[in-house]
Amino acid sequence: MLGRLSILASVKKSKHCFFKVVFFSSLAYVLAFFGTVHAGPVERMAEALRFETVSFQNPDKINYQAFADFLAFIEQTYPRVFSTLSAERFSDYSLLLTWRGSQPELAPVLLDAHYDVVPIEQGTLQDWLHPPFAGVVADGYLWGRGALDDKMAVITSLEALERLLAAGYTPERTLYFSMVHDEEIGGHQGAAVVASALHERGVKFAYMVGEGGIVLPDNPMLAGKSMALVGLAEKTYITLHLNASGEGGHSSIPPRNNAAVSLARAVTKIHDNPLPVKLVEPVTDMLRVMGPEVGGLTGWLMRNQWLGAIPIAHQMAGDRTNNALVRSTSAVTMLDSGVKENVVPQKAHAVVNMRLLPGDKVDEVVASIVELIDDENIVVKLDSWGQSPPVADLNGEGYARISEAAARVFPESLIVPGMLTATTDTRHYQLVADEVYRFRAYRVSMSDSRSIHATNERLATDSLLRAIDFTEQLVLAVAKL
Repeated sequence: MLGRLSILASVKKSKHCFFKVVFFSSLAYVLAFFGTVHAGPVERMAEALRFETVSFQNPDKINYQAFADFLAFIEQTYPRVFSTLSAERFSDYSLLLTWRGSQPELAPVLLDAHYDVVPIEQGTLQDWLHPPFAGVVADGYLWGRGALDDKMAVITSLEALERLLAAGYTPERTLYFSMVHDEEIGGHQGAAVVASALHERGVKFAYMVGEGGIVLPDNPMLAGKSMALVGLAEKTYITLHLNASGEGGHSSIPPRNNAAVSLARAVTKIHDNPLPVKLVEPVTDMLRVMGPEVGGLTGWLMRNQWLGAIPIAHQMAGDRTNNALVRSTSAVTMLDSGVKENVVPQKAHAVVNMRLLPGDKVDEVVASIVELIDDENIVVKLDSWGQSPPVADLNGEGYARISEAAARVFPESLIVPGMLTATTDTRHYQLVADEVYRFRAYRVSMSDSRSIHATNERLATDSLLRAIDFTEQLVLAVAKL
């Protein structure tokens, strides 16, 4: 306000200039108030990160007003999209956009994203260089929770659509864009409800594209060359609840059968005895494509897996990131026991999250864990998200279209089929899509990629702008015959 008074004072000698200043100053205030001034895509994306659309495991902790505000923000910010495409709400907060094509007889394509994010771990807030929901742009990065997973995919889609609509583009094939609100807690009210509604309408997609692979400039397996990793599969998500029981009592007279100690032994066994290393499709496809680029003995072994599978798999297992590509993994994520320092607990509970390779069966893996624990005082209960979608067709149209768009925007990158080591809500779409591909056009270093679900999540602003270009090219590629 003081700055504005200074401006007015400096021009009071000129009535004409005075009215110009008042007019443009007032206009700026009005436009800012109604939210229509967004200097550019980076600023719009920064604003999107400021909505705390956090999915908590306990639904009572979720602030759904933030979700409603985010949806109002995108409707206001992308007027061409919401005046041209049909928009439907599911479970109040999940959005489905439909862009009708000029040739409705063609099978449609679905592009999926989610805008909910994971919470900030308690006690880590001070470790963030910039507050996680401040939407700060600094040092060439956009900082905040959702910059990589997965809010920016919603925004890049809307940016690309707004640009195409402004150019007067109309797709030949009908396109659907799902933007759901609960992927981080299973997608039961988002993707599951959207997919069920589409199934009831008889919609069947030629294929769908969801979150997954990224562009890695520094993957150690492909030294000196950038890799655009297109996911053909993802791992199956299961959680084991280990419930231990034992004798309680005063800590001055400790019993031998201590629930906390039994639980500690069990989780240590799981941690120290990882499941076997093996190569499965589509990792085998990834290695064959990379082999000629790697060259030498390693490249030859990648191409000739009848001999090279075992040594290559064990070599990959030595790297934290690549290890998840060659085995079903387990991670002890939660421990709970005891009420007081001098009371021996009678109960103890641990949570072990597992991600299973394609082909590994849930019941067989759980049986192997129970056998490994081998303790009658521990009961293992299973929480499963169900088997993930089958491996998508490497020779299918979806892979070809994604590759076509990636080659235009990332000509320096080798396009490689791969596997998402995490798990998404795409399993719900198996009702309506036989082929599920996964790709996000973010050029992200290995170190930056580890900020997903972690402290200082960030995305380089130049990568963000290229992601919009890719999304535009992807729409053009999938929307044609």
